[in-house]
Amino acid sequence: MKSITIQGVKRENVGKVATRALRNAEQVPCVIYGGTEPVAFSADEKAFKGLVYTPEAHTVTIELNDGTKFEAILQDIQFHPVTDRIIHADFYQLDENKPVTMEVPVRLVGRARGLVAGGVLRFNMRKVKVRAIPANLPDEIEIDITPMRIGHKMYIESLKNEKYSFAHPDNAVVVAIRTSRNAVKDADLEEDED
Repeated sequence: MKSITIQGVKRENVGKVATRALRNAEQVPCVIYGGTEPVAFSADEKAFKGLVYTPEAHTVTIELNDGTKFEAILQDIQFHPVTDRIIHADFYQLDENKPVTMEVPVRLVGRARGLVAGGVLRFNMRKVKVRAIPANLPDEIEIDITPMRIGHKMYIESLKNEKYSFAHPDNAVVVAIRTSRNAVKDADLEEDED
């Protein structure tokens, strides 16, 4: 899985006044959970650009000014309701033997047979929650939709893997091909291919 490095400064003062001063200086107050005790730090707002404003999933290497390093994933992020600036971020420290849950993007490949026949693609889940140990976390879940006809659905159950599990019910629909007004019969499509 891809990794991003964020440079941070350990925070000694936590509270409303200190937090407001950090935000005014374009710094984001952050906390790392999952270790022996939570670690409070701040990082430059621009450091989050490659982590937040991308469809890809990343792990994060947090390097603090005192020389400590943490491998983590972004657990939660809060935005200002008016300005949309990042006002707080929570990270979860990774342990190579402890499974974590993370949102991973879904990528469709191929051209579905049902789309050629005039069907409509319904992409219900562009991201799925995957639970695995950090070494087994995938960059993305790839689905080949080429054999799908009109009326076919791809469920979470069909994406199961030994390396990771999903935090969704087995009958959750990831992608479906629906009928439309200009759809033709699939039998006509088969005759054209011969």
